Order: sequence, then structure tokens, then C-alpha cells
Amino acid sequence: MRLVLASASPGRLGVLRGAGIDPVVRVSGVDEDALSATLPRATPAELVGALARAKASAVAADIAAEIPDAVVVGCDSMLHIGGELVGKPGRPDTALRRWQAMAGGTGELLTGHAVVRLQAGARVASVTGTQTTIIRFSDPPVADIEAYVGTGEPLQVAGGFTLDGRGGWFIDGIDGDPSSVIGISLPLTRCLLAEVGVPVTSLWS
Repeated sequence: MRLVLASASPGRLGVLRGAGIDPVVRVSGVDEDALSATLPRATPAELVGALARAKASAVAADIAAEIPDAVVVGCDSMLHIGGELVGKPGRPDTALRRWQAMAGGTGELLTGHAVVRLQAGARVASVTGTQTTIIRFSDPPVADIEAYVGTGEPLQVAGGFTLDGRGGWFIDGIDGDPSSVIGISLPLTRCLLAEVGVPVTSLWS
């Protein structure tokens, strides 16, 4: 039995490796924007769950012949702040505007998780869950925000910040699971694995 991580996120990979699992990494290729556009009425939790499920399902289909006994874990994170659900800024000007808007405030970081179990190449079980963590943002000087955006770090991470990188300097605190903020909740993933009949300890390196 192998755990397959359906994500290119170095943060998620680092969390799993630090917790004793060395996963196979496969990227799903799911078009997140296109899928999101088909779900205009979804709640924030429903949307990140749907994105995670799509990623896990796509990778499970791709690796079934190669790794017939596996659990595929897909995740998707977005920040809910000011009534808006935001993903990766992508551009420096977008990241700067977001930081100026969220500085000194709070937001909800939602991470959807989906687990698909394969046995002999057949999909035998799947489950989805979402973890929500409250983020309390600092109110740093504009020069510090500009310097942070200039590093490029916030451009490709949900909400435009990290907890385990340079962004950690500008986070006053969190209420909830820190591993979920980095990209994959260890407690929730453990529970989802148990639901599909796989003890997390059986996956430890």
C-alpha cells in the first residue's frame, strides 16, 4: 500500500515527510478555475472539497495500473476573507492588493481533503472532508509587504501567504490546525484514511 499525493505542493510534501510518510507525488492537471466556474452556488467548504475530490479522482484513474494498491490524497486550499474566497494570487500586483486588504484582519483558511482507495487497481472507497483554520494577520508596514511580495513566495500559495516560510513573520496567530494551513491536515487525513480502512501507521516509512 502506497500513499499517492495528488499535488505538486512542496509544503504538503514536507508535512507528510516530516510525519513519517514518503509519498509518491503525481500532479492531477485539473483545471481549478474551470471546475470552480461550474459551481457558482457552492459554499467555500463545498468548493474546496470538490476541487480536492477532482484531483484525487484524476490521479487515481491515472495510477491504477501502475500502483494498484494505493490511497490517493488530493487537497485544495483557499482563503475566505471579507466575504470573498481567494486562491493563489498569481501576480505581484494581485498579491500586494490582497495583503493590503487583509493586513490587521482575520480570515478562514479552508483546506479540502479527498482520499480515494484503490485495491487491485479498482476504486473501492472514497471520502472527502474540509478543515477550517482562523488566520490572524499582522499589520506590517507597506515596505515590508512589498518586500514579501517581491520574494515571489506568496504568488503561488492559497491566500497569498505561508505559515512555514517568510509569510510566517506576518501572521500573528492561528486558531486551528497548523498543518492544514501549510496544505494538508494531519489529523483530518488520519481520520479520512481510517474511514477507507487504512491505518496511518501502516503508511509510515
